[in-house]
Amino acid sequence: MVSKKQQRQQDSMNSRIKLVMKSGKAILGFKQCMKALRKGKAKMILIASNAPPLRKSELEYMAMLGRTQVHHFSGDNTAMGIACGKLFNCSVLSILDAGDSDILTTVTKE
Repeated sequence: MVSKKQQRQQDSMNSRIKLVMKSGKAILGFKQCMKALRKGKAKMILIASNAPPLRKSELEYMAMLGRTQVHHFSGDNTAMGIACGKLFNCSVLSILDAGDSDILTTVTKE
């Protein structure tokens, strides 16, 4: 059972992701996110809750080296894919440019 506060937070996160996908630049997928982290282009990484632990730790390590924000998405990879507006699963999302969204500033406060 999900509380109303958690549901509101998840809904606001989903709307922020949709706005990033519409107005900003984002990359889906593990390999592409690792490339963006190596190049230093990624501003934030979102990882789904059911991502494999080894991949999670690799992403967190690369993000720590590149001083990139990491947010653990509360939903699974199917929910993240739907939040991105795609019809497939997505376990990793890298934000290159937030666009009109305030996701980079508000996620750090939560």
